[in-house]
Amino acid sequence: MPNQTLTGSCLCGGVRYTVNGELQRFVHCHCSRCRKATGTGHASNLFVRGTLEWQSGEDQVRAYKVPEAERFANAFCTQCGARVPRFSPQLQLVMVPAGSLDDVPDMLPSARIFQDSRAPWSCDGTELPGFAQYPG
Repeated sequence: MPNQTLTGSCLCGGVRYTVNGELQRFVHCHCSRCRKATGTGHASNLFVRGTLEWQSGEDQVRAYKVPEAERFANAFCTQCGARVPRFSPQLQLVMVPAGSLDDVPDMLPSARIFQDSRAPWSCDGTELPGFAQYPG
C-alpha cells in the first residue's frame, strides 16, 4: 500500500495533526477497553507505519495508559475529551482513531476484532435501517 498523508483534529479543533505513512490495517475493535475509552460499542482504529506531527495543540494532548495493559493507551484532548492519535512504541505504528480524521483514508475497515468481548447491544455487522438525520 502506498504512503498517504491524512489530517485530523479533535472535537473543539484545538488539536490538529498530520499522519504520513503506509496504512497497515483498519479495524473495528470491540474489546472492553476500547468500549470504555469511546463510550460506544467499538473503536474504529487505523494503524499507520509512519509519522505523527502535531499542527497545533500538542500541549493539550494527554494519554492514559492502563497499568496492566501491554499496549492499550488512550490519547485525548484535555479541552474537549476527544480521542486523538498516539504513537505505539510496541507496535512501531501510529494508532489513529478514525473518527478524528478530517480526510478519508485509502483503506476501509477489514475486520472486527475482539468479537468475543462485543457487547450484546453493539453493532454486529447485520443490516439496520439508515437515516440521513434523526428519524421522524
